[in-house]
Amino acid sequence: MPAIAVHGGAGDIPPAELTLERESAYRNGLEQALRAGQAILAAGGPSLDAVVAAVQVLEEDPLFNAGRGAVIAANGICELDASLMDGRDRRAGAVTGLRHVKSPIGLARLVMDRSPHVMLAGQGAEEFALEQGLEPVANRYFVTERRQRELAAALSVKGSAGFRESLMGTVGAVALDADGNLAAATSTGGMTGKRWGRVGDSPLIGAGTYAANDCCAVSATGHGEYFIRATVAHEIASLMRYAGKGVRDAADLVVHGQLARMGGEGGVIVVGGDGTIAMPFNSRGMLRGSIDAQGQLTTGIL
Repeated sequence: MPAIAVHGGAGDIPPAELTLERESAYRNGLEQALRAGQAILAAGGPSLDAVVAAVQVLEEDPLFNAGRGAVIAANGICELDASLMDGRDRRAGAVTGLRHVKSPIGLARLVMDRSPHVMLAGQGAEEFALEQGLEPVANRYFVTERRQRELAAALSVKGSAGFRESLMGTVGAVALDADGNLAAATSTGGMTGKRWGRVGDSPLIGAGTYAANDCCAVSATGHGEYFIRATVAHEIASLMRYAGKGVRDAADLVVHGQLARMGGEGGVIVVGGDGTIAMPFNSRGMLRGSIDAQGQLTTGIL
């Protein structure tokens, strides 16, 4: 039976900000993404199509830090990253530093399918998007009033301002299809007030995204610098592949062990070849949801 999980970011969620209305909106966004991916899986479609569809729903939802509603860099510009990986043959596609591409995960898919490369960055990625017939959008398409307020607050505080707020948003999906194939996808706007040109873990295969049929599919969310240093997604896969760990044990060992010891905050969603789903996080909350192999839909925030 197919299975799918999604996340919408991890970090500190002040209780005062989690109104009933906002909680309902978050859960609704997660459920819509799950339904979009599950519809493809239920029709016998591939897991790769399912994770792209799920992530695109979240990219279009301004509540989440990906696509429209992405956080803003210190120079007032949105710069977007994304990646995906096919567990069948470990093909992958990634993009970083996008400013005018409406669906970063859609372009990452084109990089994988229509180029000999794994990652394209900045202007080169945007020129490739034009060559593939994608209509560019003005950078202001991504900007919302909420993100402008967050940027102003971040810039008013010296140091790593905006970090906790910016964690709540990166989106991702992992899925297992009826043929036993795994896939993972991740998309983000990064961190509020980040230095322009900064690259986090989301577009990096092995850090924020990984999938291989012999172990699992992983999408990560959190403080990307730590996830890069710990190669979180690949570390979870390696614990399964070489140490014989199960999905939940492997994910817990990395998120609550290695990552936490380094000071890294965030979480992951993982699905194994048997449909087992794990969604551990060491932050106060993580927007998450899944439809497991039994068809049970769940969403969570704290």
